[in-house]
Amino acid sequence: MKALAIDQGTTGTKAFTYDESGAFRRVFSADVEQHFPKPGWVEHDAEQLLGHIEAAIKKAGKFDCVGLANQGETLLAWHAKTGKPLCPAIVWQDDRTKDACARLKADGAETLTKAKAGLPLDPYFSASKFRWILDHVPGAKELAAQGNLHLGTSDAFFLERLTGTFATDVTTASRTSLMSLDTLQWDDELCALFGVPRECLPEIRATTGPFGGSIAASLVDQQAALFGHGCMKPGDAKITFGTGAFALALVGGKRPLEDKSGLLPTVAWKIGAAPASFALDGGVYNAASAVNWAKGLGLFKSYDEINAFEKPSAISRGLVFIPALSGLAAPHWDRNAAGLWLGLGLDTTRQDMMQALLEGVALRAAEVMEAMARLGAKGSSISIDGGLAANPYFGQFLANALNRHVSVAASADLTGLGAARMALLGAGAKTLPPLPQPTQHFAPRDPLPQSLLSRFGIAILRAKGWKAF
Repeated sequence: MKALAIDQGTTGTKAFTYDESGAFRRVFSADVEQHFPKPGWVEHDAEQLLGHIEAAIKKAGKFDCVGLANQGETLLAWHAKTGKPLCPAIVWQDDRTKDACARLKADGAETLTKAKAGLPLDPYFSASKFRWILDHVPGAKELAAQGNLHLGTSDAFFLERLTGTFATDVTTASRTSLMSLDTLQWDDELCALFGVPRECLPEIRATTGPFGGSIAASLVDQQAALFGHGCMKPGDAKITFGTGAFALALVGGKRPLEDKSGLLPTVAWKIGAAPASFALDGGVYNAASAVNWAKGLGLFKSYDEINAFEKPSAISRGLVFIPALSGLAAPHWDRNAAGLWLGLGLDTTRQDMMQALLEGVALRAAEVMEAMARLGAKGSSISIDGGLAANPYFGQFLANALNRHVSVAASADLTGLGAARMALLGAGAKTLPPLPQPTQHFAPRDPLPQSLLSRFGIAILRAKGWKAF
């Protein structure tokens, strides 16, 4: 069999073919336009995203099944009969509902969202933005009253327009704050809390569908990447260093219990009629986006300039960067935290600042992984991918910060690979081709002492305290 995998991401749409011999080939790519109509708002043209998917399907030639990976929390509303979007897609990075989330949190509602959905009250997740659409998009409430409003994450929009099936999968639904992790269905109490009509939401299905037509699998991009890394047993973990850094660690077939770690229990996948597999999720809002921001400031011109540094680690020299340019995600969940350099002096160079920036991203990722380890989700090594995974200084510093082995996945497109492998399972494949071996390994050479990790922790407190100003 031959699968077509479509990775519809925040900054681009890519498509790949993959067959049972293991041949994996890119067949399509297109950049996604982002729009920023107001401070904190991030939007996409949903028709452009759908057009990319349709173009990828057309260009791919012959295939037997399709695996579709989506952005997770990105959402929109559309007319149930015409399929026409009522508004732009609201991207997961958008924080227009942070005040509404703060009010709900002040009322004690986070106890319910954590207990049922496993998620804190944060605009990162879709539920509060569904409510925003009902309150602010012209015609949305009227269509809902008529039974003609569909609210959904981007995958549900794609699936309905491509196949006529109004559905989402369990991994994507788990990112909305409206699905119970115990029942794997929309929850009446959560829908009532956010004021989202349950009848406007899509049916929740297994990751391997079926979803109509040739679409055999649909899931969140980070879960697809986890599968593409070959993570299959409890403790297996990956970190994708893309726009943000997203860590996932498998915990098995039982939902992780609510705790105070700041990590998110989520659904890793549900294959057919088999029970769901669960994972712990921890995100860092700014990874490659922090590097690209610094490049725009002129701190470096070529990525080769930041692959190695002559001086000892920046943090050992008292220079620290906190990559909270969009606030802090797990385990802090503080949108008001600010990005900071601490320890700057007249002798600080651009190279020093970039060294600290790379270390700051690695230390934030290590902070997330340490929280996972305390909950028992700790394997002997971690697999990484994404743009920063190609940076040798970053990979070695991450291994030192974690005091664990770090392997760099052979493919730069683990999301596409995972979606393709999931599609083959959904189409009935009994076995899957072996995954390629990692391209690079980093063993911890000089594990960071606790004093330096504590220094970073103090800097985090400074970043969180910035809102006092």
